Amino acid sequence: MTTFSRLSALGLCCALGNSKSEVWHNTVAASRAGMRARTDLLTAGQSVIVGEVRAALPDYSAWPARYRSRNNQLAAFAFSQIASEVSALRSQFGAERIGVIIGTSTSGIAEGEQALALQMQQQQFAPDFDYQMQEMAAPAEFISWLADVRGPAYAISTACSSSARALLSAQSLLQAGLADAVIVGGVDSLCQLTLRGFSALEAVSAGLCQPFSANRDGINIGEAAVLFVMQRGNSGIALLGGGASSDAHHMSAPQPDGLGAIAAINQACQSAGISAQQLDYINLHGTATALNDSMESTALATLGLQQVAASSSKGMTGHTLGAAGALEAALCWLMLSDYNPQHYLIPHCWDNAADPQLPQLKLVQQGQQQQLRYCLSSSFAFGGNNVAVILGTTA
Repeated sequence: MTTFSRLSALGLCCALGNSKSEVWHNTVAASRAGMRARTDLLTAGQSVIVGEVRAALPDYSAWPARYRSRNNQLAAFAFSQIASEVSALRSQFGAERIGVIIGTSTSGIAEGEQALALQMQQQQFAPDFDYQMQEMAAPAEFISWLADVRGPAYAISTACSSSARALLSAQSLLQAGLADAVIVGGVDSLCQLTLRGFSALEAVSAGLCQPFSANRDGINIGEAAVLFVMQRGNSGIALLGGGASSDAHHMSAPQPDGLGAIAAINQACQSAGISAQQLDYINLHGTATALNDSMESTALATLGLQQVAASSSKGMTGHTLGAAGALEAALCWLMLSDYNPQHYLIPHCWDNAADPQLPQLKLVQQGQQQQLRYCLSSSFAFGGNNVAVILGTTA
């Protein structure tokens, strides 16, 4: 009997909500209520729309100084939703047999920004500032500490494919017998460095992002924390396959013909034991930048997937960077789960102004329903880092 990488528990928070039921309810409603204007993230009070988590986050005053970041508060909030499952697995397997793999790109950079601003004013850092809070490995170390587990723990930072890559790495840990369960996902929080960096690239939308629209003008940045429990199993929702490629075409622009994306998707299908034509739904990377949407639609057309139901969820969550791959896999998980008895698909939020210069995709309308077995989620990152994962249900 084949043993799958079962995704047995999920905790999350994002602009769509702070629990599985709330996130799915707002997804089906195509809600953009979590997309809000902020004037403190760009220069001179410039307004920018971001996907923001609104939740009463855990108090971190009793945590070690190196863990006191908003990034870790988001991670702790998501972890609280899977804590009982992790506790049971710790009792079953032992703390040494539970690993942690987290994708991130910001870690505690926001706190580093605040500390540097104070240092420039007062010529000294605050006494409780610990540089370790902004290291990329910090979220994985924090979750290991919070969960009281001692298996392999590390972070992956490959920009916007980070947490999708973490899912593949967690699967590898299980297959290699190095862990019996893995806490895996991604977390990223809003910070000035990210917003100003994307703004300098002229990649930030002036309003709400419009993926695949003729009027698309850039991304909305968001924040999120998503944690799965992955373990071996033969029933439930599972990571059926995945693929990764690195085309190294450009530091920040995708390869126009999508060869790297195509390679990752083909590899994902091959590892899942299906053909690309068996896919039922595609969660698009869909950033609403000119080059990404052109590349992605070209890649899917080359694969003959223009008639597969597809949508970008970034219009409702913002682009959550290192957390995006896990968040979009989580939305697929919810779509496949008992939270969705009506078999709704994730709607594509945009202005309905199709770009005639792009290969046309079968974008999901709000309220569209379809029974699913195989869901593809794609993540395409800076430097040509491409990851595709396939989720599905197993008997």
